[in-house]
Amino acid sequence: MTDFELDPTLERDSLFVTDLGLTQLRLMNDSRFAWLILVPKRSGITEIHELTPLDQTMLTFETTQIAQALADVTGADKINVAALGNQVRQLHMHVIARHLGDPAWPGPVWCAGTPTPYQNGAAKAFIERFSNAF
Repeated sequence: MTDFELDPTLERDSLFVTDLGLTQLRLMNDSRFAWLILVPKRSGITEIHELTPLDQTMLTFETTQIAQALADVTGADKINVAALGNQVRQLHMHVIARHLGDPAWPGPVWCAGTPTPYQNGAAKAFIERFSNAF
């Protein structure tokens, strides 16, 4: 494995959850949405096609496992999965539980205005609840 460094923006805007086989799992620090991010622990990767075939398979596996657990925990109407990279070039997968009528519905969460950080242990409680389901 190569040296892994998390992009400073991802580090600032999200909270560590756990390390998986390929990825570091993080919780976006916006309590309006159950929003997880998987970051492959590979240096210099900005696109999925830059990963080895095995890493591509692992990313797909880990993403779908996280998506299923997030759906189970949140009862979401829709699970959105995306890899954009417009603002942060380091490859990362967004896995977001969406609910009809949430603050961004039906638009994208990144256009929903100012994030509302988790308060008073709410992030820790969510991470524990998610981890128990995962």
